[in-house]
Amino acid sequence: MSGGAGPRVFDPGLQPERTALAWRRTALGVLVGSLVLARLLAPVLGGAALAVALAGAAAGTWLLVASGRRSARVVRVLLRDGDLRAGPGAGVPAAAAALTALVGVLGLVLLLTRAASVVS
Repeated sequence: MSGGAGPRVFDPGLQPERTALAWRRTALGVLVGSLVLARLLAPVLGGAALAVALAGAAAGTWLLVASGRRSARVVRVLLRDGDLRAGPGAGVPAAAAALTALVGVLGLVLLLTRAASVVS
C-alpha cells in the first residue's frame, strides 16, 4: 500500500453489543411505559387506555424484534466487509422515531379532546 491507509477492519469489540443493549432497553422501556400508561390513564380514558396500552405494547414488541434483527445484520455485514457501506439502512431508527412522534401527537389529541369535553 502506498501512502494510504488500508481498508478498515471491523473490530468485534463491545460497540455492537452496547448498541444492541441500548435498543433492547428502549424497547423494554416502551413496553413497560405502555403498561404504566394504561394504569394511569384508565380512570381518565376508560377503555381507550387499554387500546393505547395494547398499541404501545405492540410497538415495543415490534421494536424489540426489529432491532434484534438489525443488530444481527449489522454484525454480519461488519464481519464480512469490515464497514457498513453495504449494511442495513436507517429503517428501524426512522420507523421508531416516526412511531414515537405519532404516539405523542395521538396522546395530545386524546388529552385535548378529554379536556375540551370536561370544560364544556
